[in-house]
Amino acid sequence: MITATPKEKTFNMMFILPALLLFLVFNLYPLLRTIQLSFYQWNGIDKDMVFVGFAQYKHIIFHNPAFWKSMLNAAYITLLCLTLQNGLALLLAILVNRQIRGENVYRVIFFLPPVLSGIVVGLIWKFIYDGNFGILNTCLAAIGFEQFKDFAWLSEIKTALSSVAVVHMWKGFGYGFIILLAGLQTIPNELYEAAEVDGADKWQQFVNITVPSMIPVFTLVTILTILGAMQIFDLIYSMTQGGPAGHTDVPITKIYQFMNNGEFGYSTAMAVIFGMVLLIVSMLQLWTSKKFNR
Repeated sequence: MITATPKEKTFNMMFILPALLLFLVFNLYPLLRTIQLSFYQWNGIDKDMVFVGFAQYKHIIFHNPAFWKSMLNAAYITLLCLTLQNGLALLLAILVNRQIRGENVYRVIFFLPPVLSGIVVGLIWKFIYDGNFGILNTCLAAIGFEQFKDFAWLSEIKTALSSVAVVHMWKGFGYGFIILLAGLQTIPNELYEAAEVDGADKWQQFVNITVPSMIPVFTLVTILTILGAMQIFDLIYSMTQGGPAGHTDVPITKIYQFMNNGEFGYSTAMAVIFGMVLLIVSMLQLWTSKKFNR
């Protein structure tokens, strides 16, 4: 067994030192500072900070229904993304994986929405949804749905959140598509050929070969989808700013609102609670995936 000398270990550490410093300065320190500020009442400007302990956590958990309402809104968007968005991404990945003509063109087209600016996408879709001159209402009226001619999609309580969710799914399905396509391409074709020789149809091949082979990929896509949907901000800020009457608020917009009002300590406590929720959900997902693999 070859062991490195102290000089070699020091030399090797020099290679990871820049990345380690970046992590400590831009990740670990802000995290610890956020947790520290959550125990203080502070407006973000004055030097004086009042220590309040867990009082802000207690108020958020037991006396702030608007925050938990925003959490439910984020959960609703996440549920749609996990089902509709990832289902569409998987379907398109399977189709493109069959080596159809122009597959590289489809890859580029499907991956374009995710790389676009969220603010720009939000403003464009806000124009599309506009009740007075939006292209969506114009198209619906042209094919016979006159009742939607002046319908304000982002101002109606019943449709505002779903309308934002549709935009988020349109913008985000490309990430899942690329990851799922990469996973599909790692499955050996010999498995499908052997199954076909044994008389298995396409559905049986999908259930018995594709799904078991893709479980780690499904886990990754699921976690990324949950984290992305729960942390949505730019689309909502540019389309509704949380309206109408808070019906499209999500945790990040609530945190921003309190921070914008000078309640930095309270907003950081919100951020810590929200971060713990995301951590628990991710850990549960990993645990479920490992248990299912066994």
